[in-house]
Amino acid sequence: MLLLVALGIISSFAVVTTEKAEKINHKVPAPLLNHSRISLPPEHVPYFLYNNKRVAKQCRLDRLCPFKDALQDLPACWGYEKNCDPGKRFSYPVCTKADSAWARSLEAAQELFWKQADFGYVKERLSELKTLCKASKPGDSSLRCSSHTRFCKATNLYLDLRKPRRSHERYREDFIQTGEIGGCCRLNKRSLAAEGEHKSPLQSWYAELQTYTELDFHPIQDGHCDVVIEKPSVFMKLDAGVNMYHHFCDFVNLYISQHINNSFSSDINIIMWDTSFYGYGDLFGETWRAFSEDDIIHLKTYDSKRVCFKDAFFSLLPRMRYGLFYNTPLISDCYSEGMFRAFSQHVLHRLNIPRDAPKEGRVRVTLLARSTEYRRILNQVELVNALKTVPLLEVNVVDYKYKDVPFLVQLRITSNSDIFIGMHGAGLTHLLFLPDWAVIFELYNCQDESCYRDLARLRGIRYVTWQKMDKVHPQDKGHHPTLGDHPKFTNYSFDVGEFMRLVLEAAEYVTHHPKWQRRTLHDEL
Repeated sequence: MLLLVALGIISSFAVVTTEKAEKINHKVPAPLLNHSRISLPPEHVPYFLYNNKRVAKQCRLDRLCPFKDALQDLPACWGYEKNCDPGKRFSYPVCTKADSAWARSLEAAQELFWKQADFGYVKERLSELKTLCKASKPGDSSLRCSSHTRFCKATNLYLDLRKPRRSHERYREDFIQTGEIGGCCRLNKRSLAAEGEHKSPLQSWYAELQTYTELDFHPIQDGHCDVVIEKPSVFMKLDAGVNMYHHFCDFVNLYISQHINNSFSSDINIIMWDTSFYGYGDLFGETWRAFSEDDIIHLKTYDSKRVCFKDAFFSLLPRMRYGLFYNTPLISDCYSEGMFRAFSQHVLHRLNIPRDAPKEGRVRVTLLARSTEYRRILNQVELVNALKTVPLLEVNVVDYKYKDVPFLVQLRITSNSDIFIGMHGAGLTHLLFLPDWAVIFELYNCQDESCYRDLARLRGIRYVTWQKMDKVHPQDKGHHPTLGDHPKFTNYSFDVGEFMRLVLEAAEYVTHHPKWQRRTLHDEL
């Protein structure tokens, strides 16, 4: 009897053990890839995987990878990668004619615009990269830069800020002295010295890197760092944070730099290179969350310390010669739904800005009012009342005062507008975040004809502005503080009939746009 009981206990233990083993064997396997770290618009994922073969391989092996569908589109490429099939590019410009001053054929015009203002621009910068300080062995420092030190990538970078020369200047050119920046690598002094032609605060990093020194010690391994920054870091010199047009030159160039560096992680440091004592006024600070999970770091945070960065790059700058997008010379009669569209998608995705489907039988019109001293619409009420007489138009008047309308709310309103109307001014930079089928209507360009027309071409959306000068009425000649008469320094009233004609033409364009129709049909289904 005791033997039977003993056998029963052994048998029960064996069953329990087997059940536990089965549970262990059938537990959910750990993912090979941290999917949550790949926060990209769905349309961008195939391009990311094409450019990151190791990640694509892990996704294939991981049955929990949510990007299986994107793996089917792997021939898709941004356009700057080696062996990228031109037919598989993310985008390619459209040119309605060839400007003979720039190109002899439509094909040549398209290729030129692609290099000027699309992902061909990234390819050009990648082709320029050369090593200025070469590592001799693994673990050494390195420095690689594009032409004129407009973009640079550094590893094991040494930065000595124990004697900061801070002043009222934001970008002192003598802030860093010989021996205070450098690395343990073989420096080509002649090649570095040859990159100084564009030396200027917001055009090049030459002033900051001209004293880069070949060190006779290994900064990190030999214990010469008070602080070691393990996290990838980005150095930026910023334009005016109170002006959307200028500040978004910073964000666009950061996005382009991420393509050059092939890195889109938000687990990074962004360091504002500023040699002054001051802080930085930023009306669009929420946008940084599209690029980093952490707050922006002011360079003075590291004052009195020797800081070493394991992995860093110096971002493209906002006012470079032939840069993007401030004063960019562009071939005429071309536009693209390429790099700037990708930037728009990236920012809206990262900031969780929802985009609603278009409303059938309704065109959403947003009119941007101004409460500034100049460039106000004197008969705005009359124009808005005229718009409201048209059942097709759903009219919304907004004044994007940053204290009253948070920037993320501004983005939501803009990104859900079909026609966006406003006077010449930085607020029209919102056109970057309009839907693909939208129309930007610069009510009057104040004789600055190319600024927002070209930005619309970069984004790939329809641009409209006032044409009949006998139907726009300035309040006076304008009063610039130093230049005298100036069209940007007065207010205007507009002929209602001509205004409505332009709006209704824009509405017709919107409702016949294939993407507007597809989104409307999808919403109905």
